[in-house]
Amino acid sequence: MTDQPSPKSPLFRRFWRDYLRPETGMIALAFGLMMIEGATLGALARAIEPLFDKVFAPGGNGPLMAVGLVIFGLFAVRGLATIASRTVIAAVTQKVAAAMQSALLRHLLTLEGAFFQQNAPGALIERVQGDTLAVQNLWAAVVTGVGRDLFSLIFLFAVALSIDPVWTLAALVGAPLLILPSLAAQRYIRRKTTHLRDQAGLRATRLDEIFHGIQAVKLNRMEGYQAGRFDRVLSLIRRAEVKIMAGRALMPGMMDFVTGFGFFAVLLMAGGQIAGGERTTGEFMSFFTAMSLTFQPLRRLGDLSGTWQVAAASLDRIYALFDSQPAQTRPATSASLPRPGAPELRFDDVTFAYGDQPILRGLSFTARAGQTTAIVGASGAGKSTVFQLLTGLIDPATGRVLIDGIDTATLALADQRRIFASVTQDAALFDETLRENITLGRDLPDAVLLAACDQAHVTDFLPHLPLGLETPVGPRGSALSGGQRQRVAIARALAQNTPVLLLDEATSALDAQSEAAVADALARAAHGRTTLIIAHRLATVRAADHILVMDQGRVVEEGPHDALIAKAGLYARLHALQFKG
Repeated sequence: MTDQPSPKSPLFRRFWRDYLRPETGMIALAFGLMMIEGATLGALARAIEPLFDKVFAPGGNGPLMAVGLVIFGLFAVRGLATIASRTVIAAVTQKVAAAMQSALLRHLLTLEGAFFQQNAPGALIERVQGDTLAVQNLWAAVVTGVGRDLFSLIFLFAVALSIDPVWTLAALVGAPLLILPSLAAQRYIRRKTTHLRDQAGLRATRLDEIFHGIQAVKLNRMEGYQAGRFDRVLSLIRRAEVKIMAGRALMPGMMDFVTGFGFFAVLLMAGGQIAGGERTTGEFMSFFTAMSLTFQPLRRLGDLSGTWQVAAASLDRIYALFDSQPAQTRPATSASLPRPGAPELRFDDVTFAYGDQPILRGLSFTARAGQTTAIVGASGAGKSTVFQLLTGLIDPATGRVLIDGIDTATLALADQRRIFASVTQDAALFDETLRENITLGRDLPDAVLLAACDQAHVTDFLPHLPLGLETPVGPRGSALSGGQRQRVAIARALAQNTPVLLLDEATSALDAQSEAAVADALARAAHGRTTLIIAHRLATVRAADHILVMDQGRVVEEGPHDALIAKAGLYARLHALQFKG
């Protein structure tokens, strides 16, 4: 894309095709109303001539009422056109902004987890909100600039030319001086706006980190440190904003200079002609009014180039996100689906790495259908990566992940994820009601919902909540305790009734009494399902049918608890470390 974007540039063509073309009728209506608003200025300037030459002239008894009604009518038409055009523009602007934000979010939700590791939440929020706001202001400014201001200038210059073409040329004598400053200002604004949008994303990221980590901020006495970091970002944003506004003010300021010079030239020419009787006072006042009324439209059109550059920088950032594609290549529909019921899960010589850091090194194992398989090992052994591969959050570099003998590479992601329900050690709750956090938007019968709550022991604290299942849980579940949040996450998994249950330290946030109760509930829920458990505390996996011991991306031992203890290998050493004394 060039430094000088135009309506023919690729990004603006895409913006028109994707969002503005469906609103062509409403845009045309707004454009027509703006033309009426602009035309009234030219008619008003023309009406000044008879007012001075026939009504206000010495001894004049001209049609005062008629001229007055014409001027009043022009203002009335202009007012009605202004109200209608602003309303139409607001309606289309909001619709376009909502459509762009919705499309951008839907696209972002298709991207894999690695994308969100590389892009901070605050930066993405700023793109969805701040950049789309800049773009939505562009088309409104263009419609207003072309429909109202440009047509105002056309009609006003037509009036000026009809009175005296030489005066008009004199008024425009300095216009060529605007070309080079305009080109320089556009490049400068585009560059500074891109920097500003980046800093605005960093500002949103800082706020996201502070508010989500407020407990850590307070406990570690980081208030001053975090405020200082935020102030430094604000300082950069402030300086960028000032520089952008200075760049945008250059064109209107230069137009003021050129306009003033033009008026001075016209006064020198017209003064002698009026004194000599060659021109009437009414003609000069009509010309003077027409040229005076061009002042504000010219300023707004001059600022339009700055708005254009701000929008161009934002469009660059928005379509860069739209052009980001998922690294995973999956079919839209599955070639075949696993049979109903609890499936067998198998890893066949799977490798995976994050960048240059290998995580899995030829991992192979089988989790038997309908049984509980536990995965244990030191941190960094690759346990959580197994869950991410099973649920399609990542794909193996080599090897195969099989569900009932079907390679997950042949499954649509939605079909693959429909097989699993998971509970992690971080209970991810949303700022919705307790019911919504369990059903996740699905229409579940109350009997199923209450059964899941009872199994997960949510019913133990449900009577103490002010609105029961309709109680809001707060941002990230902050209205609940850690143990309560974990039980809600378990109830959510149980309510889904999937054939596979994935548990990553699912009871880690519970006290001893609650842990025993929920462990019993999970054991009952595991009947008829294939269950995989990631555990660091080996006491929670003793009853598993099969235990896999991972080390450096491979399974180094496997078997039931007693057999692994008797083997006196890595599992036995880990067990001894946890239970010594």
